Amino acid sequence: MRLPERSGNQVRIGVAITVPEPYGTVLQAARARFGDPWAEFIPPHITLLGPTVIEHDEILPVDEHLAAVAARHAPFVVSLRGTATFRPVSPVVFVQVVDGVTGCEGLESSVRSGVLDQELRFRYHPHVTVAHEVPDDQLDAAFAGLADFDASFVVDSFHSYAHGDDGVWRPARDFSLTGPPADAGVGPST
Repeated sequence: MRLPERSGNQVRIGVAITVPEPYGTVLQAARARFGDPWAEFIPPHITLLGPTVIEHDEILPVDEHLAAVAARHAPFVVSLRGTATFRPVSPVVFVQVVDGVTGCEGLESSVRSGVLDQELRFRYHPHVTVAHEVPDDQLDAAFAGLADFDASFVVDSFHSYAHGDDGVWRPARDFSLTGPPADAGVGPST
């Protein structure tokens, strides 16, 4: 896993939609079963902002930015179904987001703006990783083992995560989506 270096008082953060229970436990157990060494360190999630280093005194402006993002976006439904892979570009197998892609893309774009503006290495593709940087046979097992996975849930919040010195990603703050529905305010004009 590529993690940006930090120094001094810097903090490594990420922003994600956490996969809720009971699906989170199921996917985390599957990731461990497929031999992924990161299974116990990374809760199942849909990334909105990958690992990013910020200065300690930037935490408050980042939190304010994320709160403003959450206030502009309404809850939406995500459906996860089946598996796919980024091979051969990257040794990753993931559960696909089949419904809610637009909601994820909108959140990701809003999160990755302002104080968190940054370039992407790859085009944003919402997904839930279930095997990463493991041998091909384990990637194949993950691909086949979760091919029938199917889950839907309401995304009504996202989290900022802090990366600890022990390698564990922990939720730092919850941001509830409180924006108006996409069609709110749309109607006949006078």
